[in-house]
Amino acid sequence: MAMSAGKNQIGKTVGHHHYIHVLGVEQSDPAVGRLAEVAARLARTSCADFNVIRLDQHGGRIALLDYPNFFDVAFPALARSWNVDPATGKVSFRDFRESPNPPILHRKELLLPRDHPDAATFVKLTRDLEALGMFDDPIRVGFRIQWEELLRARGYRVSGHDLIPIGNQEDFDDTDDGLSGTNDAAQVFRHLTALSRQSLSAPVATLTRLGVLQQTTTFFDYGCGRGDDVATLQAAGINAAGWDPHYASDKPVQPAQIVNLGYVINVIEDPAERREVLRRAFALAETALCVSAMLASEDAVKGKPFADGVITNRKTFQKYFTQAELRDYIESSLQANTIALAPGTFLVFKDQDAEQRFQMSRSRSRFLSPLSIPRLPKSPKLPKPAKPIKPLKELRSPLPPKTPPWELCAEAFEGLCRRWMELGRKPALDEIEQTSELEAAFGSLGKAYRAAAGRLDQTAFELSRAQRIDDMLVYLALQTFRRRKPYHHLEIGLQRDVKAFFQDYGSATDQAGQLLRKAASPESLSAACQTAAEKIGGWLIGSKYYKIHSSLIGRLPAVLRVYIGCAGVLYGDMSLADVIKIHIHSGKVTVIRCDDFSLPLPRVVERVKVNLRHQEVRVFSYGQESGYEPPVMFLKARVMNEEMPGYAEQLEFDERLGEIMPVDENGHGPSMEEVSSKIRLGGLKVDGNMLVEDDQPPALEDPCGANLKYRDLIICGETALRTGLPNLPQQLASYRALRDLAENILDPVIDWYGSIRLTYGFSGPELAKHIPGRISPPLDQHAAHEVNRAGKHICPRLGAACDFIVADEDMLEVATWVAANTPFDRLYFYGSDRPIHVSYGPENKREVIEMVLKDDGRRIPRKLRLNGAN
Repeated sequence: MAMSAGKNQIGKTVGHHHYIHVLGVEQSDPAVGRLAEVAARLARTSCADFNVIRLDQHGGRIALLDYPNFFDVAFPALARSWNVDPATGKVSFRDFRESPNPPILHRKELLLPRDHPDAATFVKLTRDLEALGMFDDPIRVGFRIQWEELLRARGYRVSGHDLIPIGNQEDFDDTDDGLSGTNDAAQVFRHLTALSRQSLSAPVATLTRLGVLQQTTTFFDYGCGRGDDVATLQAAGINAAGWDPHYASDKPVQPAQIVNLGYVINVIEDPAERREVLRRAFALAETALCVSAMLASEDAVKGKPFADGVITNRKTFQKYFTQAELRDYIESSLQANTIALAPGTFLVFKDQDAEQRFQMSRSRSRFLSPLSIPRLPKSPKLPKPAKPIKPLKELRSPLPPKTPPWELCAEAFEGLCRRWMELGRKPALDEIEQTSELEAAFGSLGKAYRAAAGRLDQTAFELSRAQRIDDMLVYLALQTFRRRKPYHHLEIGLQRDVKAFFQDYGSATDQAGQLLRKAASPESLSAACQTAAEKIGGWLIGSKYYKIHSSLIGRLPAVLRVYIGCAGVLYGDMSLADVIKIHIHSGKVTVIRCDDFSLPLPRVVERVKVNLRHQEVRVFSYGQESGYEPPVMFLKARVMNEEMPGYAEQLEFDERLGEIMPVDENGHGPSMEEVSSKIRLGGLKVDGNMLVEDDQPPALEDPCGANLKYRDLIICGETALRTGLPNLPQQLASYRALRDLAENILDPVIDWYGSIRLTYGFSGPELAKHIPGRISPPLDQHAAHEVNRAGKHICPRLGAACDFIVADEDMLEVATWVAANTPFDRLYFYGSDRPIHVSYGPENKREVIEMVLKDDGRRIPRKLRLNGAN
């Protein structure tokens, strides 16, 4: 049973299963409720014992699922399940209440009525998780242990229905034990807030993920607690140190390029001391300070009020901030701008050069292909020995060839070449490493530079240089669009880029302005979209639109990166979306987010249209809250690139789907319910990202072609009706053969002549025993793909056959039309007023045989020449 589509659709579809809460049944499809009551009776359980219904959209099975605390717990665990097959009455029960790793439920809002009061809370949690990519690996999210491990690995936990960074939060108790009496600073035990971690904390993990913290960076953890972050970084070879007043008070407090103040200020009860600690940490930072604090959540108010926070039952202090409060607090205390990295985590740069490099890194392209690093030149071959001659006098042996200098410092020389290629220009001395090795080998750095310049792959170098120029222009163009105040001076690396690529800053900004103006030109956009479609991929729809996956933005031409980047200034981080659609002529960008883009047929849950000309953002949501059915994203491979994982499988999926249902060139097609139906009726199913042959037989009432049902071809003819034998095919291939017969032969006949009367269709071995007269199962193809007891096909010709007659028509005329207009295999003509026998099969003989009646009653086959026949 499939759920009805449309505005009232409620529920979540995962594979072939559709989940719906009992509260949503009446609004969605009351028949589901009645089916659940039948299943409950078969399972001998009460309707009060379950709250979620799971429907198998292929096969008619239904599961009754019990999720205790559905509304109270963010990811309720499955306690009990009853799987019921209403057709057979078979029931299987599973109890998960003692399991340490039960299945859990996500996206609860999808299962509820659109107007449920808790739906908005559930939607917010889902969106927060999606923004962190928590559902990127669906295999890991379905069970409790794997899900909790994934949350911890990302540095988060869930409190109520809020996503909280793992900091120094402790477990709260609803009781007020131990909180009687007056609390003062002497009774606050700050060290009890320190956690013992098995992975990096959320702020430090974010620093590494964004490239702020690298292998060569010095790091100091001010208030390091038990020191787990420091130990992990040290094990990775990073120069890391830390200090803590309780756990590491004997360690020195020292400056470092990156200083982390992780979940410290929120445990200091004295406001003056809190601000002083923040300033002291900033003073230690040479490049940037990372500040993290606990954000307010459902459990933030638990504890006894004290100063501007609370005292917990463990006598620890907690001060909670909102995101905006934390930003304002940091900026007012340090008189510096902040950059939000994550909820509750901000980065404050002291070094403006480093800040520019960090912002610039977000504007860089991804190379179309890996840069070609020149190989070290081979050593000259030894000269061949001269032919021996009688020496007049003793000759000295020739001196061995001198070892080339690049072989004396192979690693350093290769590093120099690589850096040259990466920068797209000659690197400065402070931009390369191992200069002493190079100088010792070559005699001078100038000789090393000249040797490297001669070894560069010029084609690859010019590509690198062009990409670096584009990166710089994109960065400057977006700075202009943001109307950001210019930095007092450019970071030294950017200064060198400007001099190498543009000669001076004025020329660079002029070219960036030209690029920004080009991004407003439909002609420039059209040409860039054409180039991108040819070289990168994506979907160019006529001359109006260009669609591409968000992961490929960095590989687009500069003018498109600026165009999309301008939309990103208004929308936000484009990497959180799935597909970007460029409106070439109207100055708009549509940002598309799907329920799960990894699915072969993802559904669009949000479209955001950004109008750059009017600086407007319009949001269109789909789902039960909005009342609009999420549209299906068809032809997904067209927005992908052949280098993306799963591209080949998706391409094959799209092509095969196009064979069974229409999808127009704009990617518009039927609803998800219709798609599922067409796939099933086509004898297929979705297996992962592939369309494969369905391993479940269709029902007798299922359509077989456009005009018939399987029943029409299986339960037809006098013998089948008289005996009442089931006559069901045992081989799935037989069903497919009957469908091919209907689609290729019978549907065209019905469309042309109107209705037909089937007199003989599929005949299984049991039915064949009861048919009087002369039949030949090994030849007539009525047995389709059925096999005998020896496992061999009853009819080696395969395919399928039927006999039919058209009322008030000369069957010779009908036979002539069939021969001329259909890809038949064999046709037997018995007379103008008798049914004809026609088959469709792999041999495609296109052979017409007239069965001539003799005086003795026998019929003799004779080949008949008809137009279109062989």
